[in-house]
Amino acid sequence: MFDALADRLEEAWKKMRGQDRISESNIKDALREVRRALLEADVNLQVIKDFIAEVEQKALGAEVIAGVRPDEQFIEIVYNELLEVMGEANVPLARADNSPTVILMAGLQGTGKTTATAKLALYLRKENRSCLMVATDIYRPAAIDQLKALGKQINIPVFELGIGADPVEIARQGVEKAKADGIDTVIIDTAGRLQIDENLMGELVRIKDIVKPHEVLLVIDAMTGQEAASLTKSFHEQIGITGAVLTKMDGDTRGGAALSVRRISGQAIKFIGVGEKVEALQPFYPDRMASRILGMGDVLTLVEKARDEITLEEAEQLKDKILEARFDFSDFLKQTRMLKNMGSLGGMMKLIPGMGKMINDDQLKEGERQLKRSEAMIGSMTLEERKDPDLLSTSPSRRKRIAKGSGHSEKDVTDLVTNFQRMRTFMQQMGSGKMGFPGMGGGGFPGMGMPGMTGGMPGMQNPMQQQPGPGMRGYQPPKKSKKDKKKKGFGTL
Repeated sequence: MFDALADRLEEAWKKMRGQDRISESNIKDALREVRRALLEADVNLQVIKDFIAEVEQKALGAEVIAGVRPDEQFIEIVYNELLEVMGEANVPLARADNSPTVILMAGLQGTGKTTATAKLALYLRKENRSCLMVATDIYRPAAIDQLKALGKQINIPVFELGIGADPVEIARQGVEKAKADGIDTVIIDTAGRLQIDENLMGELVRIKDIVKPHEVLLVIDAMTGQEAASLTKSFHEQIGITGAVLTKMDGDTRGGAALSVRRISGQAIKFIGVGEKVEALQPFYPDRMASRILGMGDVLTLVEKARDEITLEEAEQLKDKILEARFDFSDFLKQTRMLKNMGSLGGMMKLIPGMGKMINDDQLKEGERQLKRSEAMIGSMTLEERKDPDLLSTSPSRRKRIAKGSGHSEKDVTDLVTNFQRMRTFMQQMGSGKMGFPGMGGGGFPGMGMPGMTGGMPGMQNPMQQQPGPGMRGYQPPKKSKKDKKKKGFGTL
């Protein structure tokens, strides 16, 4: 998301480079690029006008700071203004003093409301809050069945009375059941429509009056751009919402909805959907989103994703294995699967500051393809071979068997084993402090320098593909050819 917007804003920064200070003349071109970037991102026109006016006013009034380039100062002004537009901090969900906390989900049909209900329930369960989902959408075919299937998938109960019951009565009884069972949070999935109509709003108002929710979340499709802001405003005026959930943010490269919703409707974005999986829901942090828009990455989100997948104890065990050169193919396979659970390789790279510009889509696709090849080859190994990679380096027959079993050539298997051994040596030296700061020079954390990948992290120089240095396994001193011998006289002119 925001790829096109980030690329356009990069053009604006270039207009400011080489200038000695911010002035009315040199800021004009940069602001024109910012305006075009926001228009292409489908940001609301009034929001763009206000945004440009504020940035211009603050930029012209900014004092010159010693040691700070004008383009860096301009980026900081745009960053602060983005926070003003999207909200300066994350707005958490309300929590009732006396359980249950009632959350009412509203929105048009096709925005992903039912899936968002299950995603939110799973998110709250991870926060140690028990949940009950209530199915009140009796109109859309299989809507109740969909919620029940999602509930079964994430092991969260669903309350329903079938398609013949009144939605208001279903909601009331659902809340009563939650009280009786001591459940912490009730999430009510309501019916959507293809457009805003009186019947939809009337039903939502009646449910709201009966259950008195602590949160009314409007689920909106990020792909609708600035229309999402108008929709949020309409819902808020008619039923009164407390926040929004932006879905399909993983597919929205424009991002206009995220920049328009709060300023136009006055209501904060509380969550964003970043994928189709039930786990793909994140709290909305305006500061992190502004960093992504400006191409500065989002390290905090990356750390949180990693923390969800690996415990501190597992990380310590992995570190010890690396330092003692005991890191094997089973550990590598576990690391690659952990990365998959965290999201796509491309999504992970874009969270690392500066990495998104260094790697193109073709390199990312090649990296993911090489990962699949490596997994297939490791899957054809015995447990003994996974634990002791040296067995494969000394046995051509084992490599031949693995090649046949995985559908790859013997050379592919040989390259995998060779690269893995080099990576293990490199990681051991890097961990012991002999290779400089971890993460520099193509190192990174375990699992990022992938065996079988032509170049480690796509687009970066891979230490495994370099020739081993003196003292490392496989080192051979360079041979001098006759052409390299120094010639007497003038030499090469």
